[in-house]
Amino acid sequence: MKHLPFSASRLTGLAMGMFLLTALGARAQAGELKLEAQLIWGTNTEKSTDPAHKAVDPKLEKKLKKLPFKWQHYFEVNRREFTARDGEAKKISISKDCEIKVRRVDGETVEVQLFGKGQLVSKISQKLPKGECLVTGGNAADSTGWFVVLRQMD
Repeated sequence: MKHLPFSASRLTGLAMGMFLLTALGARAQAGELKLEAQLIWGTNTEKSTDPAHKAVDPKLEKKLKKLPFKWQHYFEVNRREFTARDGEAKKISISKDCEIKVRRVDGETVEVQLFGKGQLVSKISQKLPKGECLVTGGNAADSTGWFVVLRQMD
């Protein structure tokens, strides 16, 4: 009789081990949200005075124009990607003057605190399903505005 490298019981054990590893990996990821934060500047000026700023993506611009904002043009100042874990508060610097503190409350619900020049500007808590945005911000000089757009990444 030939000796087989894997018996049925070994294959079953290997399959169960792979299933457990996959399940544990999925469970670890279930407690995390991959997020992207964009610092946006809103203005009625067609071009930004800062050449490093770029116009926001047309899809995002369309969403922003549906909000009750008074600006016609939106520029991305900076963007950061990060992971939020259940119950953990994470502070992210988006620019020298702008920081956010994000805490995943549960599931898709996040709490965001926005800081401008070290001062708390706003605090918001809401569900953030894929494809949706959370927008929070404050006033800037010369009838312009700045805000952070937070969304889940794929």
